[in-house]
Amino acid sequence: MKKILAAFAAAVFSMSAAFAQALPPPTIAAKSWLLLDATSGQQLAAHEPDMRIEPASLVKIMTAYLSFSAIKEKRLDLNQMVNVSVRAWKVDASSSKMFIDPATPVSVNDLLYGLIVQSGNDAAVALAEAVAGTEDAFVVLMNREAERMGMKNTRFANAHGLPSPDNYSTARDLAILATRMVNDHPNFYKIYSTKEFTYNKIKQPNRNRLLWLDPTVDGMKTGHTAAAGYCLISTAKRPNGGSDRRLVSVVLGTVSDQVRAQESQRLLNWGFQNFDTVKLYAKGQPVATPDVWKGSQNQVKIGFTHDVFVTVPKGVADKMKPVLERTDPLVAPVAQNSKVGTLKMVVDGKPLAELPVVALEQVNQASIFGRAWDSVRLWMQ
Repeated sequence: MKKILAAFAAAVFSMSAAFAQALPPPTIAAKSWLLLDATSGQQLAAHEPDMRIEPASLVKIMTAYLSFSAIKEKRLDLNQMVNVSVRAWKVDASSSKMFIDPATPVSVNDLLYGLIVQSGNDAAVALAEAVAGTEDAFVVLMNREAERMGMKNTRFANAHGLPSPDNYSTARDLAILATRMVNDHPNFYKIYSTKEFTYNKIKQPNRNRLLWLDPTVDGMKTGHTAAAGYCLISTAKRPNGGSDRRLVSVVLGTVSDQVRAQESQRLLNWGFQNFDTVKLYAKGQPVATPDVWKGSQNQVKIGFTHDVFVTVPKGVADKMKPVLERTDPLVAPVAQNSKVGTLKMVVDGKPLAELPVVALEQVNQASIFGRAWDSVRLWMQ
């Protein structure tokens, strides 16, 4: 199954590259950036997406992700009160904080809002300790999760993103993390759209300017250090036919708060204005029902194990034609989810992508007499 998904991801990437050549991307004033269609998983455009950068407070997305996972797994509770350690309280005084105090326990719910809305470095440490006992143990979990997600060029050194030589990532990896946050924790993700939060009688606004400028933007996170520059991961969801379509923009290393918002908005608008996302097939929907030889049944349904979306330039969707190439003859046994063919998406005779097609059901071998009869039939063909 992992090989099939890897092949599908490779096909999506090749399609993205083909479209990038046909449709020049905008010029974005940032050191590194990437635009991803989260619905199809396709990269629409990028500049230096694998450049190693200091992620600053974008690290807190992973801190929130692991905290949400702990709540989902009932290792943590939103109403649970957390004792604030001296380490959390004494985090860099010149950095962003939610101003928790060792004398006052704070709820996990408040810590999450302090982490996400106020970008509190103290909240990050307190949550890390609540989940894993110590921040160092939590960092081990962060790096393990990054590896599991396929973030190949990322390393975390702390829970908040304050400068460290061992804190680094890339636009490509951060797009993976942002997409997983939206998909894996949709209920908790709503916190990212909160415009302000008050704790300890101190009201602080969300630093993501796009929440005020664009009603379709519903997250995600800002970051800034002297080395990183001004960074912003933003996501927006807009109507796409009868459903919604989500884009993820990662803009890293701009010169100001205003510029990171302005360039992120330009990138999102470019993606929505120039591309459509089309659903080709639903999960489990048969693409074809070819014959099976020497099997306990005469035919097998073939298709995909997940919904298949593709993102294409405006005006291309109606021109796409599917061409199925099958592995023939299909001889039992046929394992469920085994690759049995390739679906090519063709426009004007040119293939845009090749998507692996799998068996949607298992077909066992027929009896010895059935196999013998099919052997004769195959020989006579």
